[in-house]
Amino acid sequence: MSDEKQPFWTRDRMVGMAMYAPIAFAMLLPYRWRIAFIGWITSRIVAPIAGYDKRVRENLAYVLPDLPEDEIRHLMRAVPDGAGRNMIELYSHKAFTERTRHSPVTGPGLPAIREARENGKPVIFVTGHFGSFNAARVAMIEQGFEMGVFYRPMSNNWFNARYTEAMRSLSEPMFEQGRRGMIQMVKHLRSGGVLAILTDLNAHDGVPLQFFGKPALSPLATAELALKFDAPLVPVWGIRAENGLDFNILVEEPVPHSDPVTMTQEVNDRLEAQVRQRMDQWFWIHRRWKDGIGPMADKGAQQLEEMRRKADD
Repeated sequence: MSDEKQPFWTRDRMVGMAMYAPIAFAMLLPYRWRIAFIGWITSRIVAPIAGYDKRVRENLAYVLPDLPEDEIRHLMRAVPDGAGRNMIELYSHKAFTERTRHSPVTGPGLPAIREARENGKPVIFVTGHFGSFNAARVAMIEQGFEMGVFYRPMSNNWFNARYTEAMRSLSEPMFEQGRRGMIQMVKHLRSGGVLAILTDLNAHDGVPLQFFGKPALSPLATAELALKFDAPLVPVWGIRAENGLDFNILVEEPVPHSDPVTMTQEVNDRLEAQVRQRMDQWFWIHRRWKDGIGPMADKGAQQLEEMRRKADD
């Protein structure tokens, strides 16, 4: 093993610092200004350079080909703006928490989760990159649901260290995607813990289910955990208010327990219903349908077929 020190100015560090620079500058501004500033920077500068606006257009063309051009152009600006706001809100954890923790929390799922908490049962909140997951997280903690979070780390190590620290400042425990994180998460649920999972990413180990009428690889693990631990699977959404700063938290009725495929499809359907009402609040930048067809989808389809055969036996 070499004793040579790693160079200070690695490519990872330089890229990470470039990513973090606007955040560091914005943190010098008052909270209201910094949120709007980073939203503007992301939509007007970052998105065109990184191709995010183009990806929004491509995703919309794939699933909503009849969407009017003026609506497409609006979303090409509004979606990156929301993404920027979400990012700087995370790094503004003290001001964000103070402003958000008393957000109105409503919805037909409240009695079910309160009953589960009183009985010491685990609860699994399922959500997506819609509105602000972190706003929902902070508000539900204020309601007494100390939730663990299952997250996917960022690819840049320097930036990821600051990202995970910001996430940790909102709540713990945190479970990193992977075998170790899964083991920790299972232990947390077994003890009656509360968990929050975002399930609207392109899941390489998922199965092709419908989202906006197109196949998208969707993870079954969340529904499988709910069934294994007899936990209510509850969609929760942090809906951004018109002022761009505040939120309303909606807790839906738990997804009925049946089988992982049916439950996961309902989660997709519930998210789609929310997105259709507020198109600018979902992260259309994601490559959600990237592997909905092709080798990974074929592998997922084989998994579905095997599950159906076992169910029929």
